[in-house]
Amino acid sequence: MSQQHSAAPAPTPTSASAVATVAKRRDWWRDAVIYQVYPRSFADSNGDGMGDLEGVRSRLPYLRDLGVDAVWLSPFYASPQADAGYDVADYRAVDPMFGNLLDADALIRDARELGLRIIVDLVPNHSSDQHEWFKRALADGPGSPLRERYHFRPGKGDDGELPPNDWESIFGGPAWTRVTEPDGTPGEWYLHLFAPEQPDFNWEHPAVGDEFRSILRFWLDMGVDGFRIDVAHGLVKAPGLPDLGSHEQLKLLGNDVMPFFDQDGVHDIYRQWRLILDEYSGERIFVAEAWTPTVERTANYVRPDELHQAFNFQYLGTAWDAEELRAVVDRTLEAMRPVNAPATWVLSNHDVTRHATRFANPAGLGTQIRTAGDVELGLRRARAATLLMLALPGSAYVYQGEELGLPDVVDLPDEVRQDPAYFRGAGQDGFRDGCRVPIPWTREGSSYGFGDGGSWLPQPASWAELSVEAQDGVEGSTLELYRAALRLRRSQPDLGAGDAVEWLKAPEGVLAFRRGEFVCVANTSGESARIPAYGRVLLASGEVAEVDGEAKLPADTTVWFTTA
Repeated sequence: MSQQHSAAPAPTPTSASAVATVAKRRDWWRDAVIYQVYPRSFADSNGDGMGDLEGVRSRLPYLRDLGVDAVWLSPFYASPQADAGYDVADYRAVDPMFGNLLDADALIRDARELGLRIIVDLVPNHSSDQHEWFKRALADGPGSPLRERYHFRPGKGDDGELPPNDWESIFGGPAWTRVTEPDGTPGEWYLHLFAPEQPDFNWEHPAVGDEFRSILRFWLDMGVDGFRIDVAHGLVKAPGLPDLGSHEQLKLLGNDVMPFFDQDGVHDIYRQWRLILDEYSGERIFVAEAWTPTVERTANYVRPDELHQAFNFQYLGTAWDAEELRAVVDRTLEAMRPVNAPATWVLSNHDVTRHATRFANPAGLGTQIRTAGDVELGLRRARAATLLMLALPGSAYVYQGEELGLPDVVDLPDEVRQDPAYFRGAGQDGFRDGCRVPIPWTREGSSYGFGDGGSWLPQPASWAELSVEAQDGVEGSTLELYRAALRLRRSQPDLGAGDAVEWLKAPEGVLAFRRGEFVCVANTSGESARIPAYGRVLLASGEVAEVDGEAKLPADTTVWFTTA
């Protein structure tokens, strides 16, 4: 295991002023705006073309000025990087490509001084095949106690040549890989719901639970404010690992409870974790990445004694359509109300095509799209969708670069792609690299300010005019729209936390709702619409004209009013 463990500095008391800055209010997470940083693509401090923790640390003032409450960091643990760090070899060490534990400590401390909270990714469903447990399990051979910490099984067929069951990997192909035993013979199979380099843990084994409770305490003692739980729905598998009896299993995801996803046993794990988190001061939180068939099942993860938030993937996958949006908003709020959990809203992340590109294409193409579409239309809709999202009750997530209006890069050369799903057939589309291209900070430079040594994925030349430098202080720019929206969200008493909206009568294709003295109207139709001028315009994603007590709302535009 890495020697970085001994490098972690002992926790020291944080200054009273910093604690007061971060702990400004109770239940901060109920209306928080949380910014996702993909560390390898955010900022490069040493010119090696790869982002790192020191780069993130140097840009924290930018995030404070943007107006977010917390920063979620995608994995930076020691890893062979078979799946961009989601294959963890050591959960208590920082991968050298990102820095070391001292860099992590400095980042956490600086964030606190700036009034920002830090949430780190936790990957409990699987490890790397280079994790010490798995390497020893292979070396020890069949019957090894360490193999019981994963899902090793004999194969089917006369010589064990067939996988133990018919489960398919999310990344394509079978979810099983056969090992070569120490004596050189073909042997047992191990389960990996993702890449073969990511063997699934067996959460029925007590050592797995013990280890992750220890990992939680390690990072909590380092000062993190919470954890985003990767594949939170996948830890527990159905007893006996039964066959599904069907092919193209990915098409079933999101429609049915699978024997490897969303099993009820995961909730016992999270109740244990919640007890640990509640021992720590400062309102630390858990956020679940839980892909479930319904938002009602998602609500199971955020019951009062379990996790605090769960991503609302049903909302992310909803088309830019007033009727569909209203339906998912209603269902979300109704599902969260009985468990007293906040709704969450998200439009983009590191696994899906950026919403500026999704909305540039016809509806119904899914969340991974290979065509640029109508770029101008996509940006207009993305800006409108952002104001709608930030007006809804609950917490919102912003993916790095969406505040710049970045589209997906859909024309990356095959030779630069690194998404493991791209290299395996019949799995995810494998085009996630397009949303992971390093973001531009300046108009010029080898990587538009990302770093001095280029970037690990090529950036389009058009991004120069989408850079922070090009948009900073420019009235009407997407960056300034986000800054204004987040500033207003904090200052308007009727925005943020809550569990209901009052829908208002509106023309076809238009959504309108009231929250106290605040009114939001979003025009998802392809034509301008006339609506009542509900009050003073606070902010709009496009030009709004007011005439004789009415407002003319352009197509694909959202406006905020106050009646105060």
